Amino acid sequence: STERTMEDDAPVIYGLEFQGRTLAARAAETDEIHFLVGTQSLKSENQIHLLQFDDESNYIEKLVFLHSAGEVWSLSTSPADKDLLATCHSHVSGSKLDYGATIWRIPTGDSVGYIGSPAFHNPHLQSTRLPSSSSVAGAYLQEVCTLPGHQGQVKCVLWHPGGDPQTVSLDDQHIKLWDVNTAGPSATVTSQSELESRSLHTFYAGKWNPHQSCNQVATAVDTSVKGWDLRNMEVCWSVENAHQEQVRDMDFNPNKQYYLITCGDDCSIKFWDIRNTGKPLQSRREHSHWVWCARYNHFHDQLVLSSSSDSHVILSSVPSLSSEPYGHADDEDEDETKYCVCCVCV
Repeated sequence: STERTMEDDAPVIYGLEFQGRTLAARAAETDEIHFLVGTQSLKSENQIHLLQFDDESNYIEKLVFLHSAGEVWSLSTSPADKDLLATCHSHVSGSKLDYGATIWRIPTGDSVGYIGSPAFHNPHLQSTRLPSSSSVAGAYLQEVCTLPGHQGQVKCVLWHPGGDPQTVSLDDQHIKLWDVNTAGPSATVTSQSELESRSLHTFYAGKWNPHQSCNQVATAVDTSVKGWDLRNMEVCWSVENAHQEQVRDMDFNPNKQYYLITCGDDCSIKFWDIRNTGKPLQSRREHSHWVWCARYNHFHDQLVLSSSSDSHVILSSVPSLSSEPYGHADDEDEDETKYCVCCVCV
């Protein structure tokens, strides 16, 4: 195993006015590199930053929208419509926090200004340039519908991988399937289930399986992972004690339908076959603190990206568990490799 760093590459730095804890790629944008970032502030109006990264010029351009529902804990983007996103949020009401989830549309037209030139090369955006010192373009996200009736904190909203007008939401104890093809102020629950009564366990994260006709969702429940069949809202498989501590994230291999990757607070990343969950196919411990996120590359599934609160992002090559056999890769060195990117959090 070898390790390579990118210390010689010029860093690209983007600063937020407020702290943030959630970032998502704009899933339906296929021509350019777009990301969305949500902020958390108790005292000021929160924001969604829409960023475009130009990898040729190493330059970032931004649009900033106001998020009227409060602090953003999680956000996700529609794979079918690049202007649709969902946020899980909270705001202070009296002496307590109220949690919720909302689907929004990114506004276009004359109400939107931009910083930088040009603004995403989008002819529908206003061409009046804002002062460079301004961080907010002044446009609010447009509310499409809410996902009401949750109990406790809403952990995530998942979009149907095939682009159908459905979402799945998780709160502390409940999993809900929603029909969002509505012109009304709120979406409709089509089915739901909950963890065992009197259980002290809670949902933490989820991932919609793009295989199995998109009928399964994997959920992190403390140290375990449970797969749910959305047709009857029952558990169809489980990985008990997948990690020694909290499971933080998971992802399905885009090309091998039964392969799943998980990560957690035990600093490890594990690969599983959900048909045989007795032991992992492989376990890797390359981080020194909690691993918050793990993702497969959508085109080359031997590449896995992981991020941790040890301030490192690691790109690993795991050809032995990929759909591409040894000898198929372009690189001369086909050994399992990791590439380390150091991130400084300030």
